Order: sequence, then C-alpha cells, then structure tokens
Amino acid sequence: MTVKSVTVLGSTGSVGANALSVISDHRQRFRVVALAAGTNVGALVQQARAFQPEFAAIADPSGYAMLREGLSGTGIEAAAGPEAVTEAARRDADLVMASIAGAAGLESTLAAVERGAVVALANKESLVCAGELMMAAARTSGSTVLPVDSEHNAIFQVFDAERRSAVRRLILTASGGPFRSASRGDMAAVRPAEALRHPNWDMGAKITIDSATMMNKGLELIEAHHLFGMPGDAIDILVHPQSIVHSLVEYVDGSVLAQLGTPDMRTPIAVALAWPERLSMAGERLDLAAVARLDFEPPDPERFPALALARAALERGGAEPAALSAANEVAVAAFLSERIGFLQIADVAGDTVAAIGSRRLECLDDVRSTDREAREVAERFVVQVANTRSR
Repeated sequence: MTVKSVTVLGSTGSVGANALSVISDHRQRFRVVALAAGTNVGALVQQARAFQPEFAAIADPSGYAMLREGLSGTGIEAAAGPEAVTEAARRDADLVMASIAGAAGLESTLAAVERGAVVALANKESLVCAGELMMAAARTSGSTVLPVDSEHNAIFQVFDAERRSAVRRLILTASGGPFRSASRGDMAAVRPAEALRHPNWDMGAKITIDSATMMNKGLELIEAHHLFGMPGDAIDILVHPQSIVHSLVEYVDGSVLAQLGTPDMRTPIAVALAWPERLSMAGERLDLAAVARLDFEPPDPERFPALALARAALERGGAEPAALSAANEVAVAAFLSERIGFLQIADVAGDTVAAIGSRRLECLDDVRSTDREAREVAERFVVQVANTRSR
C-alpha cells in the first residue's frame, strides 16, 4: 500500500482538525509532513506531538517561543510567521489540505498550487479573491485542485469533467442557516450567540456567520465558477434545510445527478484525502426512510442580499470578488464583537464593493492591495454604523 504524504494548513481549525481525525483513523495510509496553524499554539503542539511531522509553523510570530519549547526534544522543526506557513505549503508532500480561513490562506494555498501539489481546497476565499490566478497557476504547474467544501465536493463527485458541454447547470444547496424562516425584523435583533447556532453543521465562527447571512453560498457560487468553469448564470442556489443533498448537476438531457450523505465534514475531507480512491469510514450512515422527507425552496433575495452581492461581483469580475470577501471578513468580525448588527454585515460588504469599484487583477500584489484597501474601507463603514447605533 502506497503511503500518501500530507500537509495540513489550518490544522487547528474545524476542517484541519477533522482532516487529522480522518488521518488518525487511517495511519497506514497517510504520513503527515507539515502542520500550520494561526494562533492556537497549544493545539498545534499537541497535534505535532501526535502526528510527528517534519515541520510545524504558527502564523503568529509571538507564538514561536511556546511552539519551540513545546516541541523540544521531538526533532520537529518549529517556525513562526506568515512566511513559515507558506514554507509549510512548499514542503514536499503529495497532498496539501488548505484549510486556513479567509484571505490569510491565499499565499500558502497558491504556493502549494505553484509547486504542483494535489491541493484539497477548504479555503473558498482563495478562489474568490484570486480564482483566475489560482487556476492559471494550477494549469501551468499541473496541480490538481480538489474541493473540500461539501457542496463543491458533491459536484466534483458527479461532474463529468471530460464532457463539460453536456452539463447544463450546477445547483448548490444551502441549509438556509438558523434564520431560514425568520423575518428581516427578527434578523435585525439577532445577537452573535444566536447566529452561531447552526442547525446542521459544526463549523468555525466565521463560516457559521457566513451561513447565517448566506454569504457563504454567494462566495461558493464564485468558487464553483472557477472550479468547474461554469458561467455564473449556469449556477443556481437551492435552499435544502435537511442538508442531505449536498449539491446537484443537471445535464443537457434532463438528467440530474446528486450526491447525498449525512451532514458530516469528515466525508468530503475523506474523499479529497483518498482521491482517486475511497476510504472506508466509520460513522452514521444515511437512512432515507428515517429522514422521510427532503424539502427544497428558492432563497429569499430580500432577506439574504449577500447572494445578489456575490452574483454581481462575479459578473463584473476584476477586484470586486476580492473586495467583497475582505469586506465580509471585516463585517463578520464587527458583528461578532457586537459593533454592528446582523443585517449590517451585508450592508458593509455591499458599500465597500461599491466604493472600491472594478479593476483588473494582474498579479498577486494586486490581490493583496485590493484586500488591504477593502479592509480599510470596510472598517470605516463599520465605524459609521457603530457610531449610529450608539446614539
């Protein structure tokens, strides 16, 4: 049996921890080469001691001393800073699990793609911000990009990549989050603790809030465009509260293929880790008789304006998707710290994109510049909203 070497970027986050859980259950199939995390030094030390990688990196430079001390005597090389995370991505591993949340994961993901690795992508912002650059780099290096998000992973499993002309449209499903049936009036009063209670999935805070606003589905629409080469008007979104049908592909002959399963992130992670093979996984199996019914409904654009923002950004292209992603990160952080209200997340994101405008992104420096500018503009809008709320 061939042992696959793996690097996990964002190892202490939800997806990274689940990836290591899958690897732990199949130690004979995988060898961990490098681990990288953001700020959680304690968890990174525990993971490194458990999986014995060659290299462990913490993005926060202040965590270096604790990381080095925690790994003393293990022979594991410790490093810190954003450049150390990128170094982890460049280490010689068959597969890189790219699961750093937000735009912070862009450079390390691109580094893995540029060296020709198989990249299991759980960082949608990389494609939202720099999709054309990322996919062009993959074509040049021969890198294979495997989607880990449950929706894109579902499409990947039923998408005929060799006969794209036979595909009519992609249908991304969405749970609708905790406020699927709430009125805008109710949503205006939502507090962070309520928004963090997702009905189906156990995810990190930022992704959970994105699910509640449905911004995640807007960003996933942009991601799907880059992953599968489908135009935006051939990608639809359908609310499916049970989260059993993870996404669908409709073909020109009227056939619709769907991937179904229990809402467990370990499943798409295992698909990516084992590709092109399959892993035997323990856990709950889908029992459709017990589920009994599957419901579907169109999303409400009035209550979830983030969807229209994402579609418009994809249509206009250039810097707009990157500006939208950055502004959304700032707005979500402001909501979690209760500086702005729930409905103001989309307002801040939309106002920021309008202020930035559209421009071409020729290189990674252009992406970085757009990201910085959008964050500064978004913060100014957050301050305006916060001042208004405090009066």
